[in-house]
Amino acid sequence: MDPVIIVGAGPVGLTLALALARQEVPSVVLDEGPGKDEQRLARTVVLREDTAALLTRLTGFPPTDAGLVWSGWRSMRRRQVTRNVRFDDAPGKAASAGTAAGATGATEDVPDTSGGPAPLHIAQHVLTGALRAALANERLVKVAVENRLDAIEQEASGVTAHTRGPKGTWWRGSYLIGCDGPRSTVRKLQDIRFPGRTAVERHAVAALRTELPWSAEALLHRAPPWRTSGPWAGEITARPLPDGVWRLDWLLPPGKDLVTPDLLVARIRETLAGWNSGSTPPYDLLDTGVHTIHHRLARRWRAGRVFLAGDAAHLLGALGTHGLDEGLRDADNLAWKLALAWHHGPHEALLDSYQAERRGLVAARLRAADQALPLLRGGKGLRSYVPGSSRGHDALLADGHLGRGPLGSPGGYAGSPLAPPPTESETAVETPPGSQVVDVRVTAEDGTFVRLRDRLGRGALLVVLIAPGTGVWERRHWVSAGIMPRLAAAVTALPRPAELLVAESYPGAAAHTVLLIRPDGHLVTALSGVRPADLYAAAEAALGGPTGPEAAAEAGAGTGTGAGTGGGGTGAGAEAG
Repeated sequence: MDPVIIVGAGPVGLTLALALARQEVPSVVLDEGPGKDEQRLARTVVLREDTAALLTRLTGFPPTDAGLVWSGWRSMRRRQVTRNVRFDDAPGKAASAGTAAGATGATEDVPDTSGGPAPLHIAQHVLTGALRAALANERLVKVAVENRLDAIEQEASGVTAHTRGPKGTWWRGSYLIGCDGPRSTVRKLQDIRFPGRTAVERHAVAALRTELPWSAEALLHRAPPWRTSGPWAGEITARPLPDGVWRLDWLLPPGKDLVTPDLLVARIRETLAGWNSGSTPPYDLLDTGVHTIHHRLARRWRAGRVFLAGDAAHLLGALGTHGLDEGLRDADNLAWKLALAWHHGPHEALLDSYQAERRGLVAARLRAADQALPLLRGGKGLRSYVPGSSRGHDALLADGHLGRGPLGSPGGYAGSPLAPPPTESETAVETPPGSQVVDVRVTAEDGTFVRLRDRLGRGALLVVLIAPGTGVWERRHWVSAGIMPRLAAAVTALPRPAELLVAESYPGAAAHTVLLIRPDGHLVTALSGVRPADLYAAAEAALGGPTGPEAAAEAGAGTGTGAGTGGGGTGAGAEAG
């Protein structure tokens, strides 16, 4: 069968190629550039726990000696000040006596209560470099540089793409995925609209090497007291990078005012002085830029054998959220579904579920951001009069940065078309159906202890039995005892290959609970005990329904247009342009 064609060699396209290769699916990555990435320290990415784990699973990155920084938001600072009152205290310290005589003010710490691990903050070229290094020896992936897409043709049996450039030619594939960014050629060739809002936020960005009063810890400064009015009076974020480098972002006022080098240097010096008791420490300015955030959502993410992923399908990023996280989740969601279709024949319901799940989740994220923006960015209205409202707004803003709540959490697929029908054998655990499972230690079929997330991304369903006490016994003592033989037989009978694992515990799960988990780590269902019929039905639903000859006949030519593609806004306002 022909390989999958991936258009675009950014982080999402390269991740998708690796994820497919891990499931024995070949691919061709069309890279319009020379195969190298510009080194820009002001262009960075933030990876949450799940997306960082995905990349570690695919590439071994980051190694423990990489010198990369997990930036915890351990002490987020909110300051309430009276106009013209100056605070000289530095972040992370108690309020000093630097307040003007006779004036009043208050300093309050807003701690991180997310309870989760800190996000990983790295330069984007470091990430793409690690992905390219992992692909260098991958036999199932071909990266074709200097190939710019200019035509796509579809038929019942596959896709043909044409590229121009020094190495332009015709390419034949089974499916084609557009990971080619905001100006996606794939999206335009498929005549897919991309409505939304332009310039939702703008930030001035600087990467510099300096010493700050805190280390290895990101800071969100909500209302810097040294800037009580005028332009650039909004939020400032500081995130650490390796080797003493920091990325600083200043929220810019609405409009298109030019950010001149002199103005940026003045703000750098002012900010550093504000954080260092009025004295500007030495610094080396390494890179600068202006980051403009748009909110857009493609009307369709699937057109027959053509799919969209990453920035080609959605743009978001206001209020601390990060679009790359969603792009990597796109790749993880789509990879196992394409792999099943590639190995076993097209299954339209399964392929359609990619759009239904991922587009629905990103649309909800955009709606949440649009609802929060007027509250957080407006300077008047209820926020000025309701006591305690600032604390609520700060907590809401923190959600995007900390990866929690409707703005920042990974989200789940509770309403997925792949969700199985309810049964009496279902039982509740702390992970709701459709959400990502917790990473616990499990015993693999060879008797070794591994992490649950290490078994994801192989194209197989996972069946996990919760069996307290098994961790202290050798597997040979319990693998043929109790309910294990019956469960093993039920797993063998599932409609597609599945791996049986055993865990001593799982949050909220009673003994003998059986978890069914998708290849991308989302919980299908939790059953009380071994229920072969219910387990089979849930697995069949998670795979899109019946997978026998009748499903192949139903698929026909394999040119479905995707589920839920009609109309609907982005949840991000009216279409721009």
